[in-house]
Amino acid sequence: MRFYKNMLANEGVLHHGPVPGATLELMKIRASQINGCGFCTDMHVKDAAYAGETPERLALVAAWREAPYYTEAERAALALAEEACRLADRPDGVSDETWDELRKHYDDEQTAVLVAAVAQINAWNRINVTLRNPAGDYDPEVKAKRYRDD
Repeated sequence: MRFYKNMLANEGVLHHGPVPGATLELMKIRASQINGCGFCTDMHVKDAAYAGETPERLALVAAWREAPYYTEAERAALALAEEACRLADRPDGVSDETWDELRKHYDDEQTAVLVAAVAQINAWNRINVTLRNPAGDYDPEVKAKRYRDD
């Protein structure tokens, strides 16, 4: 299926891009939580753990504002993820405060990747929720093999 292959190709571009993988995984986890996608939440928690993310950071993604475990750059990316997932809740989409904070930490290319990553995970969430794909069976070695650089 061409669409699915293109979505996976986009993931490769994001994976090999200028934003740290940990930041992207945290964003994907948070977006998936907001969007109620158990399949994607399970996948990205497992991928992040497989890549060495700490249990504390994974456990507190939903409460990142109150947790001491995230950098200022990660906090800016998580704020973008939340606001981009909740566009209908805000008359101005993503707030000026979030953009200002994001731009303190990310250049133009990185910002474009972050925006694309949020759009991509929102698409994956909607696909998996629509198809009712269940959480629990994902093996993070699948992704590791897909993006192995050898």
